Amino acid sequence: MGCGILLTYPEIGIVAGVQGVLVYALSSSLPIMLFALVGPLVRRSCPEGFVLTQWVFQRFGYLPGLYLGVLTILTMFLYMASELTSIQQLVELLTGVNGLPIVIVECVVTTIYTTWGGFQTSFFTDNVQGIMMTLLLVVVAIAMGTNIDIDRAQIAASNLTGSTKLGWQLLYILPVAIASNDCFMSGFWLRTFASRNDKELYIACGLATFVIFVYLLLTGFTGIIADWAHIYPGDPPQDAYLAFFLIVQTLPKWVICFVLVFGVALSTAVMDSLQSAMVSSVSNDIFRNKLHDMYVRALVIVVMVPAVVVALRSPNVLQIYLISDLISAAAMPSILLGLVPQLYFINGFDVIISGCGGVLTVFIFGCIYYGTAKQGAGLLIMLNGLYGDDWSAFGAFVAAPIGALLFLVGSVLARCAFYYILSKFTDRPFTVFDKPPPAATELNDVADMDEITEYDADPETMVPKVPLASIKSSTSKKQV
Repeated sequence: MGCGILLTYPEIGIVAGVQGVLVYALSSSLPIMLFALVGPLVRRSCPEGFVLTQWVFQRFGYLPGLYLGVLTILTMFLYMASELTSIQQLVELLTGVNGLPIVIVECVVTTIYTTWGGFQTSFFTDNVQGIMMTLLLVVVAIAMGTNIDIDRAQIAASNLTGSTKLGWQLLYILPVAIASNDCFMSGFWLRTFASRNDKELYIACGLATFVIFVYLLLTGFTGIIADWAHIYPGDPPQDAYLAFFLIVQTLPKWVICFVLVFGVALSTAVMDSLQSAMVSSVSNDIFRNKLHDMYVRALVIVVMVPAVVVALRSPNVLQIYLISDLISAAAMPSILLGLVPQLYFINGFDVIISGCGGVLTVFIFGCIYYGTAKQGAGLLIMLNGLYGDDWSAFGAFVAAPIGALLFLVGSVLARCAFYYILSKFTDRPFTVFDKPPPAATELNDVADMDEITEYDADPETMVPKVPLASIKSSTSKKQV
């Protein structure tokens, strides 16, 4: 959770009230459990993996793996840009100085220590981030409770405690958007594969879900409090995403300094996770681990330049998130269906057609809904945002997965028709629905690893101390 949450969640409190905050917090936290449910299936299918794309390479082939890799890197690039946008706005709002130097310093510092310490450093900073986020919420909550007066009459007048059309729309949009987009986050998959066993993964995801829900719920309610205390919209009126900072500006100076320092710390913890995950994705997904680590890190450093440029030109953090969400909502359904054993006949061609078809369906829906191709293209980048007083955003997130599934079915049927006709004219066998041969069982298969992870690992080599009996149980005497 970077400092971007200080912009997006208070905004939804202003726009959609208590219902919107609850839906947003639940939609952001519950998808973490997806990794506890799907993660073991992916690890069992690809025990040598460390990110989702490795399983996609194994299950669907090279082109689908490259396709997912490109989309994953694009997603992380957008998240980098949104985090840099957030830290820039935080600095400028709380200090009044230009935030660009802080953005550049953050990029340089995180790049240096991530290059030096690798993903272990990211794990460490995540733990520090959790502690700092807790302190931030506690200190700001106490400061708000002792310095801000809520007008009880404004509670009823604001209409923020009732349900709204937007609130009901978000009940569908946000779970679909966030759950599918989380699957693109290599940092989550690195942690999934790094867990000792399925039980610890399940416990960790459960704890994360609870903590994230509480933190985001508290953060979102600051927008509602700003309205009830007549701090928002301010004089002159300010945008809704600034609600948290409007509150902070009314607090003592030391609280403002506290928020500034901790906000920067939260942002750097997110940036180093994104950088280390991008190094893994670029190395594995694009270059198949054949390029030296230093060259990969150099590429990530180069990527930071356009990320800063996009951040400076895109002040709307939520719009950046939505573009990424829409792409993932179109791409992920067909990929995840590959985990279903009965759907073994879905291949890489179907996956690519499905993802592209989902995006095309959004464009078609936009053209029909707005009546012009230009506005239909604008819907692909969510020009009107999420909180418009119409059904465009809702329709886009319905069209993306539904269109993807329809194109998936159409791709399978077209492939069947082509190979059926080909088999009739060439006397070749029709093999579309033939089951692939089972993969050979390896000693390091996850099913076996789940049994042996109860044993301690050698502290020097980190290799599990496996009893000889467990090795003999999976191999013949001759192989031993």
